[in-house]
Amino acid sequence: MKKFNVMMLAVLLLLPVAGFASAKKKAQKEMFQWRYEVEPTVGQAKQGMAMVKIWTYSKKAKVAVAQASKSAVHAIIFKGYVPAANGMRIQGQKPLITDFNAETEHEAYFKDFFSDGGKYQKFVTLVNNGTPGQGDIQKVGKEYKIGIVVVVAKDALRKELESAGIVRSLGSGF
Repeated sequence: MKKFNVMMLAVLLLLPVAGFASAKKKAQKEMFQWRYEVEPTVGQAKQGMAMVKIWTYSKKAKVAVAQASKSAVHAIIFKGYVPAANGMRIQGQKPLITDFNAETEHEAYFKDFFSDGGKYQKFVTLVNNGTPGQGDIQKVGKEYKIGIVVVVAKDALRKELESAGIVRSLGSGF
């Protein structure tokens, strides 16, 4: 009986840890579906940087905020963004990689690059410490749509992708 009680206690103590690990795996799996929208922002970014507002989707608001930096880097690499349509003088940005197959061709690299604690963190800075502005948290059906302003070091990111052999350098010719 004592052995049974000890086993039950051990199981009860491990349940919260297992639940946290499961939630983290679910958030990571949800992340690689890349559900986000990107738009240019009015703020000034230094030369070689891009300031964007990234809108991420998740059933939990905290997960959406946490994934904003990954989504912003992904957007600069694979999507780019169009100029502001509201008459503001904000230039668009072409994606760093225009080959549609690059993400699947270099899947192992990008899986490691975008993992928790991955290299993507070197190229991103959250504006206002990642705090959404007024009106930037929206409930859409059963999930949240969160807008976060992010600055991405696009020139340094390009150099990283060049050194990894994913993007050809600008000086390599045609």
